[in-house]
Amino acid sequence: MKELLLKQKQVLLFVIAGGLSAVIEIGSFKIFSVYLPLIFSGENNYYGIHFPLSNIFSTSCGIITNYFLSIWFVFERGKHSKRKEFAYFMFVSFFSTLLSLTFFQLFFRFAFKENIDVGFFVISQAVISKTAAILLVSVLNYSVKKKVIFNG
Repeated sequence: MKELLLKQKQVLLFVIAGGLSAVIEIGSFKIFSVYLPLIFSGENNYYGIHFPLSNIFSTSCGIITNYFLSIWFVFERGKHSKRKEFAYFMFVSFFSTLLSLTFFQLFFRFAFKENIDVGFFVISQAVISKTAAILLVSVLNYSVKKKVIFNG
């Protein structure tokens, strides 16, 4: 019973850490997607890729936040050294980033065509696509981080 509670606690802590990381990622994405097009005119649509730098920079912010939250609150240290653990985390995060960027493009182009007006503010097509991509990739992230990186 204690193991079951510990397992559920870890999932809950992962969800909280992931949620905080997602808030950082989505918030920074919103900031980057507003201000980067003022500097780099192709940011809105760079050869068919929408918001490439905003996605990369915001995903990096989310990954760094998630790494520290994961090692402080979610997972116990595994059998790997800190250096190897960090390298694995970054490799998995790089792969996850590619998946997330791909899903973002698919959602932006095909799934979410309009903004959502909730009365007192509007959620943009880009933010909806970013959120959906994060949610989809986070399931894979938990499994890989739990089994491969933090497998103590």
